[in-house]
Amino acid sequence: MQRVLEPEVMDTAEEAKGYDAMDHGPANAAFVARLVELNAKGRMLDIGCGPGHIALLVCERLPAAQVVAVDLALHMLAFAERHVAASPHKDRVDLRHADAKALPFPDGSFDAVFSNTILHHIPDPRLFLKEARRVLRPGGALLIRDLFRPPTAERAAELTQLHAADATPYQQELLRASLCAALTPEELRKIANEAGLRKAELVTDSDRHMSLQIAAES
Repeated sequence: MQRVLEPEVMDTAEEAKGYDAMDHGPANAAFVARLVELNAKGRMLDIGCGPGHIALLVCERLPAAQVVAVDLALHMLAFAERHVAASPHKDRVDLRHADAKALPFPDGSFDAVFSNTILHHIPDPRLFLKEARRVLRPGGALLIRDLFRPPTAERAAELTQLHAADATPYQQELLRASLCAALTPEELRKIANEAGLRKAELVTDSDRHMSLQIAAES
C-alpha cells in the first residue's frame, strides 16, 4: 500500500476534541514504561505533545523529571493547558508552541527527547529526526514511536476494527487514516540513518507501533 498523507497539523477544534477523547491509556502507559527502561530522566522534551497526556504520565512515573512539551497545533495545546493546569505536576510541565522541524532550543539542551505518533503527520520526517538528534545531549535517551503502515488497505481496516471497535466513527477514521499515512519500518530505518540516527535501535512494539530508541548512558 502506498503512503497516503494526512494534514501535517491537527489544528481544528474537532480534531483536537476527538483525539483528546480517545482512549490512549494502554498505549501511553507502555510508551512511558519504555522511557523508564531507557533510563530517561532529567530535563526532557516531548515533541508533538498533543493534549499533554504523556507529559503528565512522565511526571507521575519520574518524580525528578522536568518536561518541556511542544506542539504546532494550537487547539491541541489548549487541551494540554487545561490538563496541565488541573494536574499536581503543573509546575513541572512547560508547554510551548513550536514546530518539530525547527525547534527553538540550543544543541544538546535535553537529557531525553521523546515523541509519540507524530512521524506520520510529517511528509518528510528527516528534518524532525535531525532536530530531535540535535537537541539531545550526548549520551541522552531517545524514544520516537509511531504507527507503521500495514501492507494493504484491508489490513488497515482490520486494525482499526480491532483497536477502535468501541470508538466513534470519526475516531475510527482518525486511526485508519493515520495507519495509511505512516511509514514502514524499512522506510523509517532509511530516513533515520540519513538523519544521523544510525545508532538508534528500531523496535517493532506491537501489531501497529514501532520505535526508534536509544538508551541513556549511565
